[in-house]
Amino acid sequence: MVETGQPDIIEIAYDNPDAWRGGLEVLPFGVLKSRLKSSVAHRPSRLDFHQLLFVRDGSGTAMVDFVLHPCVRGTLLHLSPGQVQRLPFGPDGRPADLDAVLLLFTADFPPPLRVTREMLDGFGPVAWRLPPGELDAFDRAVTELEVEYRSLQDERPRSAEAPASARSDADLTGALLRQLLGALLIRTARLPDPTGRPGAAAPGTGVAPGTEVYGAFRRELERSFATTRAVEDYAARLGYSARTLTRACLAATGRSAKQLVDARVVLQAQRLLAHTDLPVAAIGRALGFTEATNFGKFFARETGGTPGDFRRAQR
Repeated sequence: MVETGQPDIIEIAYDNPDAWRGGLEVLPFGVLKSRLKSSVAHRPSRLDFHQLLFVRDGSGTAMVDFVLHPCVRGTLLHLSPGQVQRLPFGPDGRPADLDAVLLLFTADFPPPLRVTREMLDGFGPVAWRLPPGELDAFDRAVTELEVEYRSLQDERPRSAEAPASARSDADLTGALLRQLLGALLIRTARLPDPTGRPGAAAPGTGVAPGTEVYGAFRRELERSFATTRAVEDYAARLGYSARTLTRACLAATGRSAKQLVDARVVLQAQRLLAHTDLPVAAIGRALGFTEATNFGKFFARETGGTPGDFRRAQR
């Protein structure tokens, strides 16, 4: 991981320092703690890659997009590129003492699978508390990834001068890691939704009612949330009625299309307030508000506080 970016939220770019410089890194949480500068460990960061955290023992608290998540035995956290996090910390604010494993991977490393698409697009849950049976299965799956990944650490970087057999072995292990990660993501996708949403995916399917319509809406929302908050605009762009969009969103999330639009705008506002020194009025304009007062009223209605209060709390 490479540290870049703003003074309040640190940008973390994917960079695998190990001998096998592929699109996946598997490391204990303790190794990550020792690798990071204190300034990074104690402050929010924003990733440009995926991160899975599997907790075997210990306790702490993680922050993902300004929501706190307890980290105890059986916790599984998934962060997508662009999300803001603070690494699990203890009551004293220092990095938590966890027996945990991190899987860091680029968006193009896992095999493309329909059942994991929503999760990898950033539309799925962030945190699960695994029941005992699932915890054991995940532990075995993560352990197998750890073992195969360690087998690559003594490999020299592949080059034209390296023996063909060595390059072939590394390629085969890399392909195996890709498939093992895919299997782990499938296990994650079929977990019951931790929020108990009324229309969440049925266990074992990874597919929620209205997924096709909902997925198209969420992808268009990511492209257009800064330019329009009108559900009718999204419906016209996608070729559905506003009622169809709302039904699909309610089935998939328990929230209406309008609620999802407003929530996405608020999240972006929170990220900009914490991450940049832009004036509040400029953030409002960037999100489609022509008047700063309108942005302030919208933010207060959705969060219960003013943009200025939120910025001060984050700093």
